[in-house]
Amino acid sequence: MLKFLRNNSRWLLAGALLTLVSSFGQTFFISLFAGEIRKTFNLSHGDWGTIYGFGTFASAIVLVWAGGLTDIMRVRKIGPIVLAILAVSCLIMAFNPWAALLPVVIFCLRLSGQGMPTHIATVAMSRWFSANRGKALSIANLGFSLGEATFPLLVVGLLVYFAWQDIWIITAIVAFLSIPALIWLLQRERSPQSMAKESQSKGMNNHHWTRNQTLAHPLFWFMVPAFVGQSAFNTAFFFLQVHFAEIKGWEHFQLVAMFPIYTGCAIIAMFLSGILLDKIGTVNLIPYFQLPLVVAFLLFSFGETLVSALLGFVFLGITSGASATLPNAFWAEFFGTKHLGSIKAAAVGVMVLGSAIGPTLTGVLLDFDVSLENQYVWISVFFAISSILMLVGVSKARKSLGS
Repeated sequence: MLKFLRNNSRWLLAGALLTLVSSFGQTFFISLFAGEIRKTFNLSHGDWGTIYGFGTFASAIVLVWAGGLTDIMRVRKIGPIVLAILAVSCLIMAFNPWAALLPVVIFCLRLSGQGMPTHIATVAMSRWFSANRGKALSIANLGFSLGEATFPLLVVGLLVYFAWQDIWIITAIVAFLSIPALIWLLQRERSPQSMAKESQSKGMNNHHWTRNQTLAHPLFWFMVPAFVGQSAFNTAFFFLQVHFAEIKGWEHFQLVAMFPIYTGCAIIAMFLSGILLDKIGTVNLIPYFQLPLVVAFLLFSFGETLVSALLGFVFLGITSGASATLPNAFWAEFFGTKHLGSIKAAAVGVMVLGSAIGPTLTGVLLDFDVSLENQYVWISVFFAISSILMLVGVSKARKSLGS
């Protein structure tokens, strides 16, 4: 492991840098400013949710096209462009005086933050590494875990002394400074153009699958409910964390205090899943990686104590960690790496679409007096069904995989 880290440190750090900076477009980060944004622009909860959902939905559509650029552009070229757009988006958020412009700002933040940097990092790790793909994905995703664990605390602390707009200026500076760092790390880049054609990994039937061929294969659609569901309902859970604490009779800070436990469990699960997939393959793991979500949402629904919530976060973290490695390796293993950028762009577009659907759906159901606790029961049922669909799809497709 140490030899692997030493020999590949530049590329692994580049991946981690991209996932770290992607935090500025993630729900966990943007939602920290929800109260200030709503107050500044005089928005209701419904107004803000609709704006956020619209911007996210639009970014999902564009990502399907933009993600394919990773098949024809080096990370050293496309990475700085995306980070520059992210930095400008942060500045627009800081100086924007109009509520009408918020959907555009959210669109830019989600596409250049949540969408593209994460997509570039995971495609690069999946393409650059074969035998150690799981380890590479785990290490690259540590950047996101670091951001998730530290940025909320930093933002809450800074809000005591600075206006919320000032913090977005700081994020823009960080994004700008990450550009020369990424270029330096990738002075020597392993890229599609620098790799021999025969070094590309093939997928099912010893074939290089294109995006259109992938979309026409039943396996893709067997996997879609799982990827949509996790993105939708994980996002919804954190988006409605204040309401969740209220209906349980807890202080919000008591719930937030459990986030580091969640992140710690996610990191452990991320590394374990990475090691396991390198040893026994994605095909033997991915049908089961969402089963902890069934337990998590049942605990969130029926639990009345902080201990039950803590256990829920443990199970939520297990799946969150595994999802950083298994789905990314899945696309490479089943469909090959030659067209991985465009294939995974379609998958990421589906996931981003889910993150737009989740808060909107749960919010509408709350307006129709369907309690959050009842929703969580049905969400558990959904994940049980999606796991069965994954098992059926993968079981049929594994016959087409080579040894």
